[in-house]
Amino acid sequence: MAIWLASRKGADYFTKTLISTTFRSLRTSTTVIASFRDSDDSSTGSFRKPYLFFPCADSSPSAVFRSRRFESSQAGPQLDFFSSDDDDEQIQGSMDFPGGKIGFTSEMRFLPESSEKRVQCYRVLDDNGYELSSPKQHMNKEVAMKMYSGMLTLDSLDTVLYEAQRQGRISFYVTSFGEEAINLASAAALSSDDLIMPQYREPGILWWRGFTLQEFVNQCFGNKNDYGKGRQMPIHYGSKKHNYFTVSSPLATQLPQAVGAAYSLKAEKKDACVVAFFGDGSSSEGDFHASLNFAAVLEAPVVFICRNNGWAISTPTTDQFRSDGIVVKGHGYGIRSIRVDGNDALAVYNVVRVAREMAVTEQRPILIEAMTYRVGHHSTSDDSTKYRPADEIEHWKTSRNPVSIFRKWVQRKGWWSDEQESEFRADIRKQVINAIQVAEKTEKPSLENMFTDVYEELPSSLKDQERLIRNTIKRHPQDYPTDVPL
Repeated sequence: MAIWLASRKGADYFTKTLISTTFRSLRTSTTVIASFRDSDDSSTGSFRKPYLFFPCADSSPSAVFRSRRFESSQAGPQLDFFSSDDDDEQIQGSMDFPGGKIGFTSEMRFLPESSEKRVQCYRVLDDNGYELSSPKQHMNKEVAMKMYSGMLTLDSLDTVLYEAQRQGRISFYVTSFGEEAINLASAAALSSDDLIMPQYREPGILWWRGFTLQEFVNQCFGNKNDYGKGRQMPIHYGSKKHNYFTVSSPLATQLPQAVGAAYSLKAEKKDACVVAFFGDGSSSEGDFHASLNFAAVLEAPVVFICRNNGWAISTPTTDQFRSDGIVVKGHGYGIRSIRVDGNDALAVYNVVRVAREMAVTEQRPILIEAMTYRVGHHSTSDDSTKYRPADEIEHWKTSRNPVSIFRKWVQRKGWWSDEQESEFRADIRKQVINAIQVAEKTEKPSLENMFTDVYEELPSSLKDQERLIRNTIKRHPQDYPTDVPL
């Protein structure tokens, strides 16, 4: 059953018309009907028809947005996915069980593996940058241009640092090619007070919050100006100033941490939420499932954003799960969820903005599945042409490029031109190259940083290790880098 999001007087267009059939929440007492023009086309994946909403006469904003919590002493609502009004005729009494009242039926019926129809995907722009409904102002020029310049900056940063790794100047790198819209649109929709628990393809959010190109490059080169003091792999950015937790390579470790941090925000009554990013591969980890259940039960203000880009390194989603992606998993844990076109910057912006508002004002978790495609290799240690066809990569790189789609939209608005495009790309590339030259000339962190910042006072075991490595370097200086101060 759809959730009608139209509420308060004067609300923005996106709040009134955000596609609600993918916000799969528990049924409330308010009945809502959503119809989709030419709905027969939905099975083909067509996103070109606008939704229409028809709220019932007795619906009200308070009823629609009311937070409904399971209580063991009360009957819990039925899930729309597994029930309908037609089922009422087959109910033969009910009984209170732990968790709520459950109806009885004499018909033996197993829940299906999955729905015959896939959950639809919210979209605003088509692949040519045209709005799918009557033109509306989704965002102002200032926000749109910062988003687009951020996409171009991220693209240049990825290109130049990827080349630097191939030249042997840094040891490792991960690009965000194909996922630029998720980066910048999410960043624009959030508050700077919101805590970010990233995976490793969200540097655009850090850039939006003020992290400079030099700071990015310093981290990748691990010099003394790197906030991690050279102890992290490249692209493991972190910034306390920008509420951006340091990237961690092991999958899904940030998810339970995100729920705990969100619960603390709730206890302190902060006007903020936690936003946790992860890929489809993380849904195969136990931490993912524990975190969703943890968040739902505690009603923590956390927004989970899954970048479903089709591949967990070389493992396709078809080998990871049989369910309809990630969005239905949120429904199973009792979390309001939505699927969005991750290559459509306007759609991502709308969804994250509304999800963030619900998480903060209603104190509840939200799950967003952003459908996209990882155009680049998983990392510089990967060659994706070994497990997927080159023409598939090229299709998503050209026909479904999120940067190109958004560029067509801003150019049609008259906010951008081909001349500006050329000048900006040339200038930002020059800035990244200059940052690399500065970072390479900057001294490395001292050897002692290998042992500090864990204990207030260095234990004897670490003191012994430090003496051992210093003595080894003295005996074999030719085997160790000369630019690391001892």
